[in-house]
Amino acid sequence: ASAEKISIAIGHQSMCTDTYTAGIVVKELGLLEKYLPKDGKYAEADYDVSWADYSSGGPITNQMMANKLNFGVMGDYPLIVNGAKFQETDSLRTLYVAGTGYNLKGSGNAIVVPVDSDIYSIDQLKGKAVSTPVGSAAWGMLLKAMQDNEIPTGDYVLKNQSPAVGAANIAAGKIDAHSDFCPWSEIMEFRGTGRKIYDGSETGVPYLHGVVVRQDFAEEYPEVVEAFIKAVYEAGEWIREDPMRAVSMMEGWTGVEKEVLYLYFSKGGHLTLDPTIKQEWVDALTFNHGVLVQEKAIPPLDFEAWITEDYVKAAYADLGVDYAAEKASMVDPAEANKGLPMEIWHSRDGVSTYPDMPAFLTAVAQMQGTGAKLNATYVYDIETGLKLFGKTAFWVKSGGDYATFLRKGEAEAYAAANGGALVSFDAAIADFITEG
Repeated sequence: ASAEKISIAIGHQSMCTDTYTAGIVVKELGLLEKYLPKDGKYAEADYDVSWADYSSGGPITNQMMANKLNFGVMGDYPLIVNGAKFQETDSLRTLYVAGTGYNLKGSGNAIVVPVDSDIYSIDQLKGKAVSTPVGSAAWGMLLKAMQDNEIPTGDYVLKNQSPAVGAANIAAGKIDAHSDFCPWSEIMEFRGTGRKIYDGSETGVPYLHGVVVRQDFAEEYPEVVEAFIKAVYEAGEWIREDPMRAVSMMEGWTGVEKEVLYLYFSKGGHLTLDPTIKQEWVDALTFNHGVLVQEKAIPPLDFEAWITEDYVKAAYADLGVDYAAEKASMVDPAEANKGLPMEIWHSRDGVSTYPDMPAFLTAVAQMQGTGAKLNATYVYDIETGLKLFGKTAFWVKSGGDYATFLRKGEAEAYAAANGGALVSFDAAIADFITEG
C-alpha cells in the first residue's frame, strides 16, 4: 500500500499572544510532529504540516472555508463568527475543540490613545475616530464597551485598521483611539507611543482564545486533532517551566519585545494557559454572540453542535492528566496575584523581585543611580490584580504608602478616600533617592 499523504494546514497569529500555545510555540518546537500518530491506520502516513500566519482571526476563517486550512487559532469573537459562518452553509462545519488561554476578567483587549492625548475615559470618544481590526476580539470588546457606555455606533467613527496600521497611527497621532487585542496595547505602552484608557477587564466578560478545526478533517483524522491538543498542552507546560527562556525565544520568533511578553506569560501575567473547555467559556461565547446579534447581523450559532470536549478529553487521558481537575480550576487575577512581588528587569542581571513598594522603589532608585539600564519594571493594579508596567501605572502616594492603578479614575478615587495624591513614577522613585 502506498503511504497516505495527510496535509495539516494551521492558521495562527504570531502577533497575538493568546494563540502562541497553539501557534508559534508548537511550530517552532516541533511539538505537533512529536505527537502525530505513527501506528495503526497512520503507520504509513506521510504528514505535510504547514503554518500560515495572519494578523487577526477573520482571514483564518475565510481560508478554512476555502479548505486551505484545517485548524484555526483565534480569539472569542472570531471563533463565534467562524462557527456561525460555517453553520450558515449547507454542509461545511467547524468544531471548537480546545482552549489556549484566558483572562477571567477580560484583560487582553484594550482601547489605546496617543500618549499625549487629553482623552482619559471611554465617554470622551463620542465624536472621535476609533479604529480596530474589524472581526477581531478587540472589535467585539469595543462594541460591548460602547454598548455598556450607551455610545451608539453613530456617535463615533469606526475605522477598520489592522493592528500594525492602528499602532502606527497611534504613534503618529493620526487616530483618536485604537482598540486592539493582546499584546498590541502593551507594545504601544512599552514603546511609549500609546496609553490605555479602557481595559477589556471593564466589560466583565472573560477573554479567551481557542482552536477550531474543520469537522470533515476531525472526523477523518480524530487522532491528529488529539495530537494537536497534546502539543498545545505541552506548549503551555514549556512556557510555565521557564517563562524567561520562553519570552526570550518567543521574541526571536515573533519580534514582540520580551518585556511585553513577560507581562503575559510570567507568574502573575495576564494569561492563564489552559486547553480545557469550561462552562464559563461556553457562557461567555454565548453572551458575545448576543452582542454581535445586537450590533449587526450574524448568523445563528448552535453551540451544542459546535463545541465538543471529546478530543481534548481524549488527549488529556493519553497524557495521563486529570481533565476534570483542570477544567474545575479557575484563576482570578484579583485573588491569584495578591501579595505577588514587584519586579525589576535589569538589562544585565535579569529579573529581581521585591516584596513591598519601599523595597521596590529603593532598588529602582539605586539602580538608576548607578546608570544601569532597566528594561522594564512591573507592579500590580490593586483593583483587578492585573500586572502593569511601572512606568504606565497611575501612582498614588498617601502618607508613606504607594498604590498602583491601571485606570486614572480609580487612582483618583483612591487618592481622595485616603488623603493621597496622584504622583508620577519618577516622583515616587525620587522619594527613595539617597544622597552620597
